[in-house]
Amino acid sequence: MASPVVMIHGAFCAGWAFDEYRSLFEAHGVRVLAPTLRHHDTAPGARASRELGVTSVLDYAADIEAIVRELKEPPVLIGHSMGGLIAQIVATRLPVKALALLAPSAPWGILPTSPWEVASAQGLYFAGQFWNKPLRPEAWIAESHALDQLPAAQREAVFARFVPESGLATFEIMQWALDVRRASYVDASQITCPVLCVAGEFDRVNPPKTVAAIAKRHRERGHYHQVDGASHWLIGEPGWEKTARYVHAWLNDVTVAA
Repeated sequence: MASPVVMIHGAFCAGWAFDEYRSLFEAHGVRVLAPTLRHHDTAPGARASRELGVTSVLDYAADIEAIVRELKEPPVLIGHSMGGLIAQIVATRLPVKALALLAPSAPWGILPTSPWEVASAQGLYFAGQFWNKPLRPEAWIAESHALDQLPAAQREAVFARFVPESGLATFEIMQWALDVRRASYVDASQITCPVLCVAGEFDRVNPPKTVAAIAKRHRERGHYHQVDGASHWLIGEPGWEKTARYVHAWLNDVTVAA
């Protein structure tokens, strides 16, 4: 796979989230960029900037778009969770060789497929007017739903690196039906490259049926793959190497064929 790869992290994280994936891809000679989205470079536990709270998912997409425009050729985009949605938005704007979406957040219009998705979206209102302020990462949520397959010590170590997230971006993703701007909308007809959608069997954040619906949205270009025994942290939980090798092999096949 000669194309450069841009890895896009999810909510509450930074570029470090892709450290394991990056090392595996670089070992195969792939040029990898794993940028940190704006306002996500604060030290864990530090006070979040006010600007973060009103940062849109479209702002994050603009960050990645600027990076892609600097490259000499269309890259592969790999996105995890929110990063999977951002990757799709960017791919509607610029030529991309392929998309690999790991436990991706769903674009505007894809309905929840589980009671937990509905409950978690409604639970945001316990934070008050959350859509214009930074949201702090909650240990019990992250450790029980996103990092649940990690050993306890590793789970705590990963969460310790989490940073606040944008309330506006969270609203745009989880309350899309109320977003008059439709910030998370993705016109799948504008994406002409192969799209791989990977789901963890036990993922409650972005469950398999929801991820499968994303793949279906991309019609003949969409490919769905479920990782049995996995949860949401596909980029670092036990078994991540096998998933990463699958993603690398799939990308190698589709980019060579192109």
